[in-house]
Amino acid sequence: MNICEITNEGKEQPYLFLNYLSNFDINAEEIRNKILNNQNNPNFIFLLGYFSYLGIGTIKNEEKAFRLFINASEQNHLLAQYYVGKCYEFGIGTVKDEKLAFKYLEKFINRDYLTGQLKIIQCYDRETDIKKDFRIAFHWYEEVARNGSVIAMCNLGLLYLNGNGIDKDYQKAFELFRKSADGECLGGIVMLGYCYYYGIGTKVNFRNAFKLFKESASLGHNIAQCNLAFMYEIGKGVKKNINQAMYWYEKSAEQGNLIATSQLDKLRKIMKRKENSSCKII
Repeated sequence: MNICEITNEGKEQPYLFLNYLSNFDINAEEIRNKILNNQNNPNFIFLLGYFSYLGIGTIKNEEKAFRLFINASEQNHLLAQYYVGKCYEFGIGTVKDEKLAFKYLEKFINRDYLTGQLKIIQCYDRETDIKKDFRIAFHWYEEVARNGSVIAMCNLGLLYLNGNGIDKDYQKAFELFRKSADGECLGGIVMLGYCYYYGIGTKVNFRNAFKLFKESASLGHNIAQCNLAFMYEIGKGVKKNINQAMYWYEKSAEQGNLIATSQLDKLRKIMKRKENSSCKII
């Protein structure tokens, strides 16, 4: 099960969860019994809280859910920290407390989860729900960015870049990516390179883009590796070098980047054709 499927908000949530179990022939009662028998594990503590939160296999009990989320969060369970923050923010199973909500959501934000994963953007197709969630994401990212989080700065920049929860502002996006990159946030470095490549909030500068992609690629960022390979392939910001392009496409492909895999296959076929055409009968 992916994370979106267990964090949708609204009355459809229990239905979606139970429908998932049904599709895969999973018995909810069996799962609940397994959860009850493994309450020394933070994952199972969180899940018991989640079942109580939704009223799956039991009577809905928000107070009990909150206590279980607190328990799991104290053992550094990421989703539990999110749900504790949510409970404090909206007064679910406890009294509203924005300061405590901020405390727990800040932990979640600083685990390097991108836009749509702070509040885990709704899987619904309803535009109003998504817009509302982006506005909440913007609020919390802005609060944490003010406290100096370079990850939050990067994610806030993404919201300004895409116009999610706020009007598009390329200049602000660029400045946030720059500050994030200055703080050595890997995502910020990549996005700053992206801005220089396309001239977003700044003038196009392929050399700067190349340097930033190279820096983040060397640190293992698979998108940066793919971008760096592309620049080597077409000779933009650096002298064209197919061997280097193939090297970095391969590095990116090893991490599951499908674009890099496709480009690497294409270059290998081109190189093979060239080798074959160079073999002539004397």
